Amino acid sequence: MQSSPERLNDSLKNGIKGISDLILEMAVLCEAVLKDSLLALLNCDGKRAYSVIYRDQKIDEMEKSIDRLCLEFLIRQQPAGEHLRFVYAAIKINSELERIGDYAESIAKQSLTVGSMAPDIDFKLLTQLAETAIPMVRQAAEAFVRLDESLARHVIEQEEKANELRDQVNVEMERLRQASRIDFALYTPLLTIGRRFERVSDQCKNMAEETLYVCTGQYMKHLGSEVFRILFVDDDDSRLTQVAAGLAESFKTEGFVFNTAGISPKAVTCETVQFMKNRGIDISNAIAKPVEVVPNLEHYHFIVALSRKALTIFPKPPTRTIGLEWYQGLEELGAEPSLVDAHDYLQKHISALIQDVLGQFQ
Repeated sequence: MQSSPERLNDSLKNGIKGISDLILEMAVLCEAVLKDSLLALLNCDGKRAYSVIYRDQKIDEMEKSIDRLCLEFLIRQQPAGEHLRFVYAAIKINSELERIGDYAESIAKQSLTVGSMAPDIDFKLLTQLAETAIPMVRQAAEAFVRLDESLARHVIEQEEKANELRDQVNVEMERLRQASRIDFALYTPLLTIGRRFERVSDQCKNMAEETLYVCTGQYMKHLGSEVFRILFVDDDDSRLTQVAAGLAESFKTEGFVFNTAGISPKAVTCETVQFMKNRGIDISNAIAKPVEVVPNLEHYHFIVALSRKALTIFPKPPTRTIGLEWYQGLEELGAEPSLVDAHDYLQKHISALIQDVLGQFQ
């Protein structure tokens, strides 16, 4: 009979394999719809374009399945170390793949517009851009499931090539427009297609950076840049922190990154999602996370405690991180303040914090 640690180890491995398999399956589907969106453009193939648009629904369904799997993994396994980094990265990569599916759908829709005009132009540069970006999808996914640092760095390098090709496409389309080879009705969708393929490479680069985070423990994004990072923490990351992050993002202030975490995370409540939706803020993709999964906690400028337990994660001095104890004001609203009262309190304090940062630090 296996010992409990062995059974736990098997359970962790099975959970990781299940998530990895689904992510790779999703990446293969994204790669397929991107290839078909390119063929739809090159061959004026409306039937193929519509098949891409239809399959985006499958990608959306897979995103939800992977999110559920990751959340169950967090709750059941209470992973630590590399396993925590893995599931955190998986959640982010899942989101990146869903966006890639959206880009494929957009390219397919634009190809229908282009095809209806039957332009007599050379798609060589657009094809080169697409053929650079499309393989990056599977490469980025394979780098993640194999934890292959070398392949991840190769993907990051390819993104620069895609940027250069996108710029060449823009120049070529402008040349054709000025030469009256294409009109504005054709110019706009062709530029959009170029931007979408380039954005695919951006999402793949993001995926590769998440892989390097799992492998090395170092978060590649934003390090060394002039970005202010704010982390909202409470007991379970299911309610107040999500309201705070949703409000903070809704201000759309450049130079800020917001994140949430909980001491013992639970699923984000449906009530909270609906409450924020009624206020024009979509947090339907929000995932509750344990504090341990937040990368590079020492790089946060502010940690905002929305509960007493959250005080335990304040870094010990010396540190540049500023701890803010907003839980005191929330406690004055009641043992479990209503979402309406919490929303009003948090909106006021988040706005003031952003203004203070902009006024004092920039």
